[in-house]
Amino acid sequence: MRTLHNVEDVATPEAFARDPDLVLRFYDMRREAIQTKAPNAAHLALARLDREWEGELLIVTQNVDDLHERAGAERVLHMHGEHLNAWCTACDARVPWTAPLIDRPACPECGAAALRPDIVWFGEMPYRMDEIFAALERADLFVSIGTSGAVYPAAGFVRNAREFGAATLELNLEPSQGTLWFDEARHGLATELVAAWVDEVLGA
Repeated sequence: MRTLHNVEDVATPEAFARDPDLVLRFYDMRREAIQTKAPNAAHLALARLDREWEGELLIVTQNVDDLHERAGAERVLHMHGEHLNAWCTACDARVPWTAPLIDRPACPECGAAALRPDIVWFGEMPYRMDEIFAALERADLFVSIGTSGAVYPAAGFVRNAREFGAATLELNLEPSQGTLWFDEARHGLATELVAAWVDEVLGA
């Protein structure tokens, strides 16, 4: 049975302070579920691009699963954290984690019972923003794949890229809220669009 929660109940620092058991159970279930998923054709296509493209490439993902890595991609940045990591709020260590957190296990680094999901909650700063903006500044091409274009700061990346002089391409199921900012937009299934686009890039 699927349990639905409001964002305010499970995805904010205030929710964790108010009801840590609810938050930990929610993320324990998601962590367990993610481990049963498999990469799709879009993940595999991007992994192929990562493997075969000799130029600079950075796959910035808002997703918190490890499907890019399981597909074989290495140049991946998780701006919203990772379900298969835990963050110790006592010593600031981030450690690989696949087990539940509800029983307050000890941090492998410092021994404190202070682990929380390594997820960027609403109201927290996304990870490695300096690296992302540096990549946007250098980019010749910015491609947005499978996003609503509604969640900032990622929704603003297309405008940053344009200001820095990059060409911009949207690959999305349907027009995003930021479609008009893109030089080109292709709409349809990501599993088809991304694979076709990677074929174009690597065949050029």
